[in-house]
Amino acid sequence: MLDYDEQAAHYDSTRGGTPRAGAAADAVLRLVPGSARRLLDIGCGTGSVTELIARRRPGLRVAGVDASYGMARLAHERTGAVALADVRRLPLASGTVDAVTAVWLLHLLRAEGVVQVVVAEAARVLRPGGVFVTTVDKDAGHDVGSDIDAAQAPFLSPRPADAVALVTEYADGCGLEPVGEAVFTGHGQGRTPRRAARAVLRGDYASRLSLPGQAAQRLAAELDSLPEPDRARRDPEFRLMAFRVRP
Repeated sequence: MLDYDEQAAHYDSTRGGTPRAGAAADAVLRLVPGSARRLLDIGCGTGSVTELIARRRPGLRVAGVDASYGMARLAHERTGAVALADVRRLPLASGTVDAVTAVWLLHLLRAEGVVQVVVAEAARVLRPGGVFVTTVDKDAGHDVGSDIDAAQAPFLSPRPADAVALVTEYADGCGLEPVGEAVFTGHGQGRTPRRAARAVLRGDYASRLSLPGQAAQRLAAELDSLPEPDRARRDPEFRLMAFRVRP
């Protein structure tokens, strides 16, 4: 997995920057009721999405939490209201926010039972009628029918942590019901074969690919051999789901 403290300084510039963050923020806000007054963004990273949610919904008090000091420090510079915290134990009292958001988070939580705990924590801090908005099947969003996808297909993890069925099951167990969906483009994240090969060797796709033994080296070599190795393939499309506290 990535060292997010180390990655913080250049994280946004390598992942689509403001256009990508803006698309995510707009999609989130389509699912957050206009009546919401307090929103908590968990796993907020550098705060790029958190900041834009706050800017684009005046009157909505937005705060973030992240477990990486490097990420939380940058987010604090952007938004001010950021805590360094474990998303499995949120530093809020129960029933205190109108919305909880988790963008590009759940797919990273691959240890058994962790996603379920995080969904339960989101449900705990929500007020009656509040919504939990999260990306689901994040890694599948990168499947755009490209030659990179074809090369990686034999190595795909069979059980992503943020699979729709799993997240929906966990939400249901916490008294949350699905109430909406949105899709947005991951601007600037279209992959090139050369970058994908380097990412495979660094272990960046740990949430997506299972690469035992020498599989990473073999896959990287195959990606490097693809035509037009520096041409970006199509940008991914990411999916959000919203779950509301049942009446």
